[in-house]
This record gives sequence, C-alpha cells and structure tokens, in this order.
Amino acid sequence: MSTPKKTIGILTGGGDCPGLNPALRGVVVRAEREGYRVIGIRRGWGGLVEVNPDKNADNSDSIRELTGDFVNRAARTGGTFLHTSRTRPSTLPKSAVPDYAKDQYTDDVNDFTPQILKNLEFLGIDTLVPIGGDDTLSYAWRLHQEGVKVVAIPKTMDNDVPGTDYCIGFSTCISRTIELTNRLRTSAGSHERFLVIEVFGRYAGFTAMLPCLAGAANRCLIPEYDFDIERVCELMSEDRRRNPSKYSVLLVSEGARFKGENEMHFLGGEADMFGHKKLGGIGDKVSAALTELSPKYNNGKKINVINQRLGYMVRCGDPDAIDSIVPMAYGNHAMDLILQGKSGYMVNVCNGRYGHVEIDSLLGRKKTVDVERYYNKDRLRPHYNVFQDQPMFVMTGDL
Repeated sequence: MSTPKKTIGILTGGGDCPGLNPALRGVVVRAEREGYRVIGIRRGWGGLVEVNPDKNADNSDSIRELTGDFVNRAARTGGTFLHTSRTRPSTLPKSAVPDYAKDQYTDDVNDFTPQILKNLEFLGIDTLVPIGGDDTLSYAWRLHQEGVKVVAIPKTMDNDVPGTDYCIGFSTCISRTIELTNRLRTSAGSHERFLVIEVFGRYAGFTAMLPCLAGAANRCLIPEYDFDIERVCELMSEDRRRNPSKYSVLLVSEGARFKGENEMHFLGGEADMFGHKKLGGIGDKVSAALTELSPKYNNGKKINVINQRLGYMVRCGDPDAIDSIVPMAYGNHAMDLILQGKSGYMVNVCNGRYGHVEIDSLLGRKKTVDVERYYNKDRLRPHYNVFQDQPMFVMTGDL
C-alpha cells in the first residue's frame, strides 16, 4: 500500500506585485518532485474563509490543485494567478461571513479562526505557505500558534517586512519607478517645471530613496522624516536653476508628512480588515505648495508643476530579473524547511545569502530607513559614506 501524498496549501495575500507567480512556481515544481500535492487557495485568506467543509459543496472558486505544467506557464507573468485580497479572518466583518457559517458567526466583527482550522483539516493541508507582507504574516503566526504548520515567504513593494534584506516585488517597483521618472523628464524639461512623483511607501521610504540614489530624482521625501516645505522648495528651485533644461525632480513617498502634521494623507473610504486606509494625495498637496512658494525662490516668478502618482504602474506587468530569480529561490527554500519538518518560519535574504527567521521575531515592528545613517535631512536625499559590506540594495538590511 502506497503512502498518501502530503498536501501543501499556498496562497498570496495583500497587494499584487510582480514575482508572486515565480514564487508559486518555485514551491509547486519542487513539491511535485518531492511527492507532495499542492492546493492553491484563491484570494488569500479570503479563499480559506469561503471554503465550505461539506463533501458535497463545490469549492472550485476557492481552491484549485496546482501542477508543474500549469505554474511553468503562469510564472512568466506578473500579478498572482491565485488572486488576492486583504482579508483577515480574525477580524471578519459580519458581511464577509459565508452563508454556510452565518448561524455561528453573528457578531459585527468575528474571529473566524476556529472555522479556518476546520477548513484546513477538511482540505487535508499538512503545511501552509502564505506569501505576503506583515499583515499576512501576522495571521500566519496566529495559525502556527493554533498548531498549523506554516512556512512564509515575504512580499511587499515597499520592502518593509522586517527580518529580510529583500521582499518580492521591490526590484520591479524600483526599476519601474526609475524608468517612468526618466520618461516624465522629457515633459518636465520641455516646460521647465518641477516634476513631483508620488511613489509607494506607507511607513518606509526605500521606494523613494533607491531611485534617488540611482539618479532618477534630485530629492526625495520619506515617511521616516517630516519635511519642511520651504526647504523643499528652496532645494528644488536651486536644482532647477543648475539644470540646463530648467527642471528638477522630487519623489514623494505616499506616507510622507509635512512638518507639524500628525497623519498621513488618505484617499478616503473605509479601512481594510487590517485597519489600513488607502493612502494617496500627498503628492498633490506638495505640488500645490511648491507652486505657491516658488516665486519666493525664483525672482518672483511662479514655477508650474507636473504632478504624477505612479500607483499601479509600478506593480503591474511582468517581473524583472531579480523578481524572477529570488522568488524561485524563496519557494525552493520554503520547501527545504517543509522537508525538514519546520514551522513558524519566514524565508529571507541576509547579506546576499538565503536563510530563514522565526515569524514571531518580526511581529510588532517595522523595517524602515535608518535616517541618521542614510538620509541627509538638510539636503533631502540619500546620504552614504561607505559601501563595503552593505547589502545589495544598500540601505535595506535588517539583521
């Protein structure tokens, strides 16, 4: 009698980004070779919520079995073929409770975890591989505490998951930001304007710092340091005067704040299940302020602004080389840990080498730019002295 195959469940949570499909491929191809069965859970934790543990139920919209032939084709593309959501089962609104469980979960906000455990047992999942940021990982740790075997993979465009130098999606985000900023230069130069570009970065400014380091912008504003708009305008005007084409470029993290302000700028709407409202609008406010202040630093003449929010332009489309290679390695290392019987870990990169850390060591903290070490608070741009022994992305080390 043959031994039944063990089953791995895999999902992608939070925002989409290039590199998720290569990570899924890394797990599935290796798992298949090692004799495992892999179930893909659609829409992140939302798929586990929606699974109906009735043997006669049709769960084809929530799960699908994954094979090497399928993921080999899908891995060439961006986004996530499993789809995603920002669902948090431990704080599930009554409106999100599926029909089969409405009689049991009747509060306005419900901890759906007991049902999630039943659903995992129903699916026969031995180990769960969630791919996501700190929100996704926080619930993964909850399941680990409940006895579920969990091995996680870090993903976030902002690169702000602690415990690793690199998160899936970051390289493509930086590459696209540099590319799109350089394209927008032609319009800024043609009209002799300020160019203000709002980029990702809720709590961490890596997505503004690295393109600025690469020469895509003159200055950058980051969440870790509240800026003085007068100083911003003074520096931007100085940069514009020195440029033969009479323009200057500013990158603004979506989480950046004016000096004296206590809150970030939101697009409005309700918070998601993790308590996050959608950010956006700081670039608009900075642009308006620069236009108003510019005569003071330009001999009484107003300088107009080209204002652009990159948004989904940097998270759509195919992954770059790094976001094709690193996710594959992450998926394979996750399988290394599964084969070793380990649980409660996140795979990582530290100083150019793959490894892993315990998820609980990451909870309750953020990975952010070390302002004193890397950000020139007067010049509003990256500050660095020595490159030897720095991580590949210079300021993104965490261990």
